[in-house]
This record gives sequence, C-alpha cells and structure tokens, in this order.
Amino acid sequence: MLDIWLYTLISVVIVSLISFAGSLFFLFKGKNLESILIYMVSFSAGALFGDAFIHLIPEVVEKSGFGLMISLYVLSGIALSFIIEKIIHWRHCHIPITKKHKHPFAYMNLFGDGVHNFIDGLIIGASYLVSIPIGITTTIAVVLHEIPQEIGDFGVLLHGGFSKNKALFFNFITALTAVLGALVALSMAPYIQNLTVFLISFAAGSFIYIAGSDLIPELHKECRTEKSLMQLVFFILGIAIMFLLLILG
Repeated sequence: MLDIWLYTLISVVIVSLISFAGSLFFLFKGKNLESILIYMVSFSAGALFGDAFIHLIPEVVEKSGFGLMISLYVLSGIALSFIIEKIIHWRHCHIPITKKHKHPFAYMNLFGDGVHNFIDGLIIGASYLVSIPIGITTTIAVVLHEIPQEIGDFGVLLHGGFSKNKALFFNFITALTAVLGALVALSMAPYIQNLTVFLISFAAGSFIYIAGSDLIPELHKECRTEKSLMQLVFFILGIAIMFLLLILG
C-alpha cells in the first residue's frame, strides 16, 4: 500500500507541474500576445466542450449506464457553477478589465480548472488502487490531456486581466487540487460508492457551463470576419485534440 501512495503522489505532482506549460506565453510580448489571447480562449472553449462530451460523460455512462442520476449530477455541476459566478458578479461591478479588476470569467475558469484537476487526481489515485501499471498509464494519459488544457487556461487568465506571473501562480495553485483528489481517492473511495461517478459528472457540468456561458460570449465580442473564422478554427482544434486523445488512448 505504501508503494501505491508513493506512486500516486509522484504522479499527481508531475500532473500539477504541467500547469507551467503556460509559461510558453512569456515568449510573446505586447501586441503579439494580445492578438493570440482570444484564440486561446476559443481553444479552451473547444477543449472544455470536447472534454465534457468526448471524455467525461461517455466514461460515466460506460461505468454506470445513462440514467436520471447522471443527468442530475451533470446539472449539479452547472447549477453550482451558476451560483459561484453569481457570487463573483456580486463582488464585481461593470468596470473595464484591468490588472486590478479581473474579469469574472477568469475566476470561473480557475474554479473549473480546480475541479478538473481534482478529478484528475481522483482518477489517478483510483487507477493505482487497481494496479501500479494501470496507474502509470492513466498518469500518462492525463499528462497528454493536460498540456493543451493548461495552455488554454493560461490564455484565458491573461485575457481576463491577470498578469503573466499571477496567471502562472494561480494556475499552479489550482493544479495542486490534483493532489487533494488523489488523497480523497486513496482514503475515501473504498468507503464511498459512486464517488467517482458523481465527481466526473459534476466536472462535465461545470465545463459545459464555463465554456457555454463564459467563454463563448467572450468570443462573440469580436465581430470581424477574419478573426471570427480564426476563432472557429481554434474552437474546432480544441475539440479535435480531445477527440485525438481519445483515439490515442
């Protein structure tokens, strides 16, 4: 059992460090950075939808079948995301985005990313409970999945008003929820039935809400034809990568 704990903790630390993939944005400056941020928002929206409908929901259905409870679990993710965003909006009036006044969708993205990473940690921990080889292959799959996701998330934070350093820091903090997820899996999963099913469904609901209610409206603020077409390309690319990861997995 000690080996399982050790392998699990090493794996979730590696997954957490993937959050620094966003440091690639430090290679861009000024207008060059601003010009690509909106495309990263579009990419992230596609990746979130793709993850929810290509990975998470099918995985839950495969585990337990598609019934009323799965729908309720997904809706609970949407409902809680709505509540969290309302709380955020109560504390933010309609002031233009600045470094001192971040856009609410950036905070929502942090919330969703935290849930996502918690689920990753939960899945990794649960996989190691089955066997160490399965845990290792699951970790590899999560790492491949996280790289495009974290780059997109970092772009969303920058577009929402965070500085590069703060975006990198908060992205890493939310990534650490993977450690918490792993600890829950190792400690509680043997005693709580359907925990994984609920959390994966909940994550799918939160991803659908964030992509549809926060990121897509942000994309519609750009009306120029050529940029709108590029947004569509990056949106489809986000979905395509999630589909490609499914095939490779």
